Amino acid sequence: MTAATERKQALAQRRQDVTEARIAALGTVPGAGWQARPRAEALSRLRAMGLPQPRDEYWKWTRPETLTQPEAPTAATFDAKTAPTFDAIDRLTLAFVDGVFDAEASDPLALEGIEIERLATSEADIHWAQDLYGALETDGQTPVERPLAALNSAYATDGILIRVTGKPSKPVNIVYHHRDDSSDACLHHVIRVEPGAALTLLENGPAAARFNQVIEVDVAETGAFHHIRTQGRDHERRAATHIFARVGRESLFKSFTLTANGVLTRNEAVIDIIGDDASAHIAGAALGDGDFLHDDTVFITHDALNCESRQVFKNVLRNGANGIFQGKILVKPGAQKTDGYQISQSLLLDEASQFLAKPELEIYADDVACSHGSTSGAIDETALFYLRSRGIPEPIAQDLMVLAFVAEAIQEIEDETIAGEILAQLEGWLSRRRG
Repeated sequence: MTAATERKQALAQRRQDVTEARIAALGTVPGAGWQARPRAEALSRLRAMGLPQPRDEYWKWTRPETLTQPEAPTAATFDAKTAPTFDAIDRLTLAFVDGVFDAEASDPLALEGIEIERLATSEADIHWAQDLYGALETDGQTPVERPLAALNSAYATDGILIRVTGKPSKPVNIVYHHRDDSSDACLHHVIRVEPGAALTLLENGPAAARFNQVIEVDVAETGAFHHIRTQGRDHERRAATHIFARVGRESLFKSFTLTANGVLTRNEAVIDIIGDDASAHIAGAALGDGDFLHDDTVFITHDALNCESRQVFKNVLRNGANGIFQGKILVKPGAQKTDGYQISQSLLLDEASQFLAKPELEIYADDVACSHGSTSGAIDETALFYLRSRGIPEPIAQDLMVLAFVAEAIQEIEDETIAGEILAQLEGWLSRRRG
């Protein structure tokens, strides 16, 4: 046996050992009724692929050990001492504390234009979600395996199931609270937007010391889905989130995430555009200070005519913080008239911070307009001097330039009130760090 073969076998054994240790710690797969089959299939997928290892291509910049070890690393709780995001917006609120649904802090599960219930209490033999739960996640395993998502489909303890049949008068807001420094939450949300319907989904707050989340979204023809998320200001929390979306004819999918603080965050998105004349936009802004690693990994597939996609990601990093972007646009044969745009940029406020990017285009159609770009740089000293010469103090001038830098990402939020909430969060983070 060659040394290379021995190393390969050792790595395979290590992957299997880590996977089985994690499964053993989780115990029995939850769920009954319609959930039993997709959860069992997810467990089989997980065992077949194994949990991610540092040598895996898509994990080479984000070490997965703290996301895969049997017990969650402790993370001190954090009192932000400010009003939660979206509190000023009229919305249907659903609250989770360390992954456990809080009925007292939640509104009744009722809103015109939607059917809504919890995953943990949905155990009928037949349910509309049975065709979606784990299905989009399964499709998203090709060509890149996403084993943490398979783990979620098998072991999620709860989540929200939403079938959108109309246009509700207000958003649905899922609010997360972290109160146990060793909590390990696993939630799975499923959303079906029927033809001509529309939903705005808000998420905010740190969910747990360690959080594993999957959102599966099916947007039918002429439907619209808007998703705006802030991930909380806990300094020590870890999160691995996944969005799997299927976008139908003449429909719209939009998602924006603001991440501030957190020792490790990996947000994955796999979006399949399957209907003609559809649009999918995903954007994010990450603000990191010190012990901070943020990873955006995005894969958008165009498999229809005359469709548009946008990936817009901005990182502001200081005091040794790290940002990562891995983004891909795949244009399949026949997906003519595709308009794909991808940009990832970082603003490094000191020499100790780092941003790593891997933008990709893979195109098998000849009538397309696709572009990608990635830049890293420091504050423009000439522009900074100009602002200071106009009497603006240097810390405020620098903050203004940071806000201008992330503006392109925030512009992806269509609702002006919600965009204003996000801007306020950004301004607050910056003001707290002025020298």
